[in-house]
Amino acid sequence: MIEQTAWEFHEAARPDAASAFRAARGAFLAGHRLEMKELAVALGVNRATLFRWVGGRDELLAEVIWSIAEPTLRRAAAATSGHGAHRIASILGDFAHATNTSDAFRQFLLREPERALRLLTTRAGSVQHRIVSIVEDLLAEEISAQQLDPLLPVPELALLLVRITETFIYTDVISGEEPDAARVVRASLVLLGERPEQ
Repeated sequence: MIEQTAWEFHEAARPDAASAFRAARGAFLAGHRLEMKELAVALGVNRATLFRWVGGRDELLAEVIWSIAEPTLRRAAAATSGHGAHRIASILGDFAHATNTSDAFRQFLLREPERALRLLTTRAGSVQHRIVSIVEDLLAEEISAQQLDPLLPVPELALLLVRITETFIYTDVISGEEPDAARVVRASLVLLGERPEQ
């Protein structure tokens, strides 16, 4: 059971879709399982109202995760120097490291592995295609700067790079191995036509 204090919600505020999202995000970051019934109670609304505001549990989880993943990926891009394949690979490696070391995300992944993989790595969720879109933009920047000349079309390459990143984020769930951001960098470099450092 999630205690009221787990929700980022103040009773003085009038509940709405934005406060529902903030409460759900706060609970997720605190490592709690997101339950729609408890969220509705915390907000003082019925479940029908909550579902009308934010959709179902899967939709809300996907939006909460995206609200964390997007700034994490953009911070990695802003903080990474260099050019071309090495910049792209480093960004993805930093994103994987940040994800792998997030207590809230790891708890969600281990608590609900099937749901996590479905929401984050398939078309059933909205997260993967948005990450792919950002990677497409990063690739386009390097191509425009004449720092990258990929052999694959950008949309295909971006999807493959995201798939590689996912492989080494979710590897403990998929194969029982430890997640490894360094392998994201090496595999991405190979895909981008560069020899990784030994």
